[in-house]
Order: sequence, then C-alpha cells, then structure tokens
Amino acid sequence: MNEQIPVVREVDRGTARLMPDIDRERAWLLTVDEAPQSYVDLDEPTHLEFEYTRRLAHVVDTCADEGAPLDLLHLGGGALTLPRYAAVTRPGSRQDVVEFDRGLLDLVAEQLPLPDGSGIALHAADARAWIDAAPADSADLLIADVFGGSRVPAQVTSVEYAQAAERVLRPGGIYAANLADSAPFAFLGSQLATFAAVFAELAVIAEPAVLRGRRFGNVLLLASHAPLDTAALARRTSADPFPARVEDGAPLRRLMGSATPVADADAQASPEPPGGAFSIG
Repeated sequence: MNEQIPVVREVDRGTARLMPDIDRERAWLLTVDEAPQSYVDLDEPTHLEFEYTRRLAHVVDTCADEGAPLDLLHLGGGALTLPRYAAVTRPGSRQDVVEFDRGLLDLVAEQLPLPDGSGIALHAADARAWIDAAPADSADLLIADVFGGSRVPAQVTSVEYAQAAERVLRPGGIYAANLADSAPFAFLGSQLATFAAVFAELAVIAEPAVLRGRRFGNVLLLASHAPLDTAALARRTSADPFPARVEDGAPLRRLMGSATPVADADAQASPEPPGGAFSIG
C-alpha cells in the first residue's frame, strides 16, 4: 500500500493537490481546485488512467512507425503524463511542454521529477503566444490540452490559432486537441468548421454516449493535411476499457452542421461543464 502523503499547494490558478494512489507505489493524481488534471505512475509511465489520455496516446502510437522518435509540442502540461509516455514509447524524441501556470510546473518538477535524459523541456508560457512565435515546420505532433479551469480558452479556438498550428507542424504532421462539449455541440461544431478551414483532414474520437448527445464529455479533435489512420485508431479505441468511436467524413459534417469558422475577434471559451461532469468524488 502507498504510504505517501498528499501534497497541497497554492499555484497560479488555484489550489493544486497531488494525491497518492493507495494501490500503486509511486502513482499520483493531480487536481487543481478539485478538478482532475492528470494521473501519473512514475514507475510505469505507460499506465494511463484517464480515458482521454489513453486516446491521445493512441494518436502518439499510430502517427509514425512504431518506436520512431518524434518532435512533439505539448500545449498544456499538467503532471506531464503524455510526455512521459512518449519518452518511453518513442525514445530519442524531443518534446517541448508549454504550461501557463508556473507554480504548477514547479510543483510537478519538484514532486514528480522527470528522469535524466527524458528529452522533455518545460516552458512556463502562454500557449497562444508560444505557438505564434514557434519555428515553422518544427513539430511532427502538436497536442493541445489547454484548459483554464474546466474550459478551453477562447484564444486557442480560432482560425488564426489553427493557422499558427499548421505553420508549426511539418508536412503530414498532426494536430490533436482535447475538447469538451455536449449536444447540441455548438462549440464542437465551431471547432470542426474552424479547423476544416485550415486543414484538409479531420477526425474526432469520443465515447458513443457523448457523440449521441447523452452526456457532456471529452472529444479529441484531430487535424492534418495527410490522411489520418482512422482504422488503426478505431481498432485501439474500441478495445479500451471505455470504448470510443472514431468519426470522420459524413458524421463530422453532421456534427458541424451550419457552424462557420471562428476568428479571434469572435472566439469563445468552451462551455462550462455541468456540475460533477469531471468530478473525482
């Protein structure tokens, strides 16, 4: 049984808590203001507790030849679950992690240190400012898991932002974003329209109950100029403990509906989740 004690600290955007998993020796749950942010097992970085993180890992696994090193840019850091995963499954990868909350970044670096030679560089910076200034053609995979509290900030939802992401990605690179919405999918529809205005190929991954509008939940948005390996993603996501569906083509057009691309001037944050949607209770 894990005898570690919880760590509680005020960070830039609230109260962060690192709570040990009583069943795993060096595993921790990170929350900020009671909202779950990350789960990390320091002894087994490939153990992924959160379903949306598992789905992002499937994108990491299928975006290039197995084990090949990549250049990854992560917008949003949390406890660095996915960077740790990629460092193990794709050794030699170069990874930049951009996290706005410097206090949170310091807490994670202090309490959940990265192994030597991980290839992971941490940056306390604003995600939009970073992507606007990042070098062109510098990333194979750009993963956006950017939340202000429980909402995706408006500044990472616009056409201008999508164009900046496209510029940073190499030809054939993939953009993957963790979003959250529910029926009638006004936010998700606007994001599909926005990224369709910039990228040739789109797909989403989500649990069937979310896609059917039965509940609020995470939706992964994928965008690229190269065909996405939706068949491989579908095989992996359907085998998860909580299976998900991969949708592209006509189902995406139905989700998009009459939505139009969103510019910086009109961009809005994702909707506030209903009470208890992301609770850990």
